[in-house]
Amino acid sequence: MADGNPQLTPAAFQTLLALASGKGGRAHGYAIMGFVDEVSGGADRLGPGTLYRTLARLAADGLVEEAPDAREDQPHDSRRRYYRLTRAGRDVAAREAEFLSRLVAVAGQAGLLKRSESA
Repeated sequence: MADGNPQLTPAAFQTLLALASGKGGRAHGYAIMGFVDEVSGGADRLGPGTLYRTLARLAADGLVEEAPDAREDQPHDSRRRYYRLTRAGRDVAAREAEFLSRLVAVAGQAGLLKRSESA
């Protein structure tokens, strides 16, 4: 993003979106990969290497942080790391979503989107 905010790759935005949508505002890596697979209908998949490089970059930029893993409703697994959005991460994700929304609106005006059968 040109206004001094970190530039988001598709993987970074998908990761932030997964964390924003996660139960309790946090998720582990496997859940993030599953979220991306589910919302893309299997068309886009984050591999472990891409995901963990993305999480490291987002953490370095202050957009995500590692979350405590102790939860009463889940079994403890010392290998599983949980992540959550920071306030800055939520703000950046929201700005990116607004930008993408504007792009989709323009694409619709340009006749690039399929019209639904019910419209």
